[in-house]
Amino acid sequence: MTDTRARRVRVRRTSGHLADGRELIYFDDSEPYVSGRAQRSFDDRRVLEPRTDDSRMRFDEMSGEWVAFATHRMDRTHLPPADLCPLCPTRAGRAPTEIPADDYDVAVFENRFPSFAGGAATRSGEGTADVPAYGRCEVVCFTSDHDTHFRELGAGRVRTVIEAWADRTAELSGLPGVAQVSVFENRGREIGVTLHHPHGQIYAYPFVVPRTEGMLRQAERHHGRGRDLVGDLLAEEVMTGTRIVTRGEYWTAYVPVAARWPVEVRVVPHRHLPDLAALDAGEREELAHIYPELLGRFDAFYPKVTAVPYIAAWHQAPVGEGRDLCRLHLHIFSIMRAPRKLKYLAGSESAMGAWVNDTTPERIATRLRELA
Repeated sequence: MTDTRARRVRVRRTSGHLADGRELIYFDDSEPYVSGRAQRSFDDRRVLEPRTDDSRMRFDEMSGEWVAFATHRMDRTHLPPADLCPLCPTRAGRAPTEIPADDYDVAVFENRFPSFAGGAATRSGEGTADVPAYGRCEVVCFTSDHDTHFRELGAGRVRTVIEAWADRTAELSGLPGVAQVSVFENRGREIGVTLHHPHGQIYAYPFVVPRTEGMLRQAERHHGRGRDLVGDLLAEEVMTGTRIVTRGEYWTAYVPVAARWPVEVRVVPHRHLPDLAALDAGEREELAHIYPELLGRFDAFYPKVTAVPYIAAWHQAPVGEGRDLCRLHLHIFSIMRAPRKLKYLAGSESAMGAWVNDTTPERIATRLRELA
């Protein structure tokens, strides 16, 4: 049995800036950096164009949703060879990267090609005219090792990543005009990843995203009956048992009763928490073991497939209205429906939003439990 008791974690946070003024933050768990006996480098000697803060957004009256426009992202880096990876450390004999240090544990920096950027100012009204897409987009580099995956980091490094997520969630939630903070990782060319280096992203949105808006409507109806929606769903899954994948002291992972994707898991804390910043030491420690273990099950789901493409997204409560109704949870899913076959969204899903799954939640859960 894995020992997931909370331990004292030392992570040193050091902040500086890149050549174009974007912020870079190192989160160190190794010596001599964690004790401060050595410092990470911020000596970015690149000549960079001024950073772009011209993202715009428009309100779609038909759907009631905001759409962002970031034309500068057309020129973003796309699947470079390993020796030109911008997320690797800057080392002798190779071109400088986004990380000036010759090594790092975990690094976070402002995205050079952001969807949302600029000093977050509160938007006024909802109309079709262009308004600035204020907010912030950050890249989270999980490790300096280009050739590994999140599930291979080890619980100690995953715990450092969690500390970074919590730190950034708290800070970005405090920016003026930010309505919600989302943390996510895309893994695999099939998902649309443009950089293979192990990394994730954090978006600070100037609006509450459509998925959360839908959850809020459901939670508000449930709350009107004096109940906690996510808590009741969790209790029902535990009582039924057929879709539970793994359960610890602080977290439960299960396949949702109406799973949409061929492989899908929801990971829910046992306490009602708004976001990652609210996790206590025990919850962070257990998550550092459960999360990569679940990703390992994903990668073993299909015979002869060693790296299943997936999206892992943390759903966090809005900063303002509705914060008390939303409960932090992690949603992991894959678009792979069989070895070398993907689930493409056809007319029913893409045009109408009416989902059809090719398997059942019970089958997904059974397979994931077999891979413990």
